[in-house]
Amino acid sequence: MVAAMTLTLFPIRLLVAAVMMLLAWPLALVASLGSAEREPEQPLALWRRVVDVLLKAIMRTMWFAGGFHRVAVKGRRALPAEAAILTLAPHSSYFDAIPVTMTMSSIVMKAESRDIPIWGTLIKYIRPVFVSRMDQDSRRKTVEVIKRRAQSSGKWPQIMIFPEGTCTNRTCLITFKPGAFIPGVPVQPVVLRYPNKLDTITWTWQGPGALKILWLTLCQFHNQVEIEFLPVYTPSEEEKQDPALYASNVRHVMAEALGVSVTDYTFEDCQLALAEGQLRLPADTCLLEFARLVRGLGLKPEKLERDLDRHADSARMKQGGSLTLPKFAAQLEVPESQALEDLFALFDERGGGEMDMREYVVALSVVCRPSQTLDTIRLAFKMYGSQEDGSIDEHALSSILKTALGVAELTVTDLFRAIDQEEKGRITFADFERFAEAYPDFAEEYLYPEQTHSQSCAQTPPAPTPNGFCADFSPENSAAGTEAFHKKLD
Repeated sequence: MVAAMTLTLFPIRLLVAAVMMLLAWPLALVASLGSAEREPEQPLALWRRVVDVLLKAIMRTMWFAGGFHRVAVKGRRALPAEAAILTLAPHSSYFDAIPVTMTMSSIVMKAESRDIPIWGTLIKYIRPVFVSRMDQDSRRKTVEVIKRRAQSSGKWPQIMIFPEGTCTNRTCLITFKPGAFIPGVPVQPVVLRYPNKLDTITWTWQGPGALKILWLTLCQFHNQVEIEFLPVYTPSEEEKQDPALYASNVRHVMAEALGVSVTDYTFEDCQLALAEGQLRLPADTCLLEFARLVRGLGLKPEKLERDLDRHADSARMKQGGSLTLPKFAAQLEVPESQALEDLFALFDERGGGEMDMREYVVALSVVCRPSQTLDTIRLAFKMYGSQEDGSIDEHALSSILKTALGVAELTVTDLFRAIDQEEKGRITFADFERFAEAYPDFAEEYLYPEQTHSQSCAQTPPAPTPNGFCADFSPENSAAGTEAFHKKLD
């Protein structure tokens, strides 16, 4: 069936989609001339209204040719003056662009997108809010632009935001990012559904790639999508002062409408769990819980990474000396709180109110740089190594790797002996680095087969989910670590 569609329907649909894009390009080019920061004229000139209708018709034809013969719309879309921001979830595919092209609402996009031929011109037409990865101040500027547009009393087009910040498999709603809720204005939640018998839509971290998803979807004779506009959500005074609370409450409203659960894990947790470093995190790692607790302290990611060397220098000077909760708070420059106590308890060896700062630094390094295994190990050797030559023994290597993997038990004897070929009983970082370069898959052979899971944070490894997001993020396991605060990370 797929082979037949590939030879017949697929090329026709692809051709029609390309033709529609080419037809839309000159219209979008003319209509997007001028400064993108200039406030739109009110009311729109007749020719702009005509262009808007034509572009919507062309885009609808493109989706129709792609198999989306009917787009079911439920509820009433609010006027810009009623809700300047539309929050869409779940975000699971690039086909989520359908409601964008139907409404011609603005979106938040990477700045690099505007340089893509043809597509970049179409994007400019909807006057998006561009985010630049090269600009360190881009996040603040983006929030300011969203806030200014949201408070313009409907003069700017509505902004559609996917607050999850990444694609998921639609089985639950992950933590919403606060950007859409910082302005403190009413938002209209919009939920998306793809009630197809065969799911070829979902595009996540694990599973088919973008081109395969496109191919399989265009090979389906009919694709279904439902867009439901929920009632406008007006924030309370408390929610206006607390964007995270506002985001959480809107998420629960949307989850209830979808009939799915919520989980407190985030986009950053997925990056951590699926990072392609030499130390692959096990399914029951405590580091996801550690990352959640660190975020609970309100520390910015940039500051955390910036402070790594400072924390490492402090830990090296103490040479494994114990740290109490007040001293830990002083080191992190945060007040004592329940969140800090929970974080401290992860490293409290015997529940005696003391911890080893080196373990916190190793865990933080993994969370901040999940793909840079050797950078974390190098930092650990600086803290654990002897003052003479920076070497460590087997016990120190065990402590480092247990913390880096977030597990309770780990056997490293075979790995240590393989690295310590001269049988000196100690190894340096240079020894470890040479071994890692010679055997890049060393963890698969020496660590994971012997790993003990029975005492780590999650009680049972989660079952894999079809076509991705991240097995660790299933709603059943979202609170797995909360009962393990008083179990030491290693």
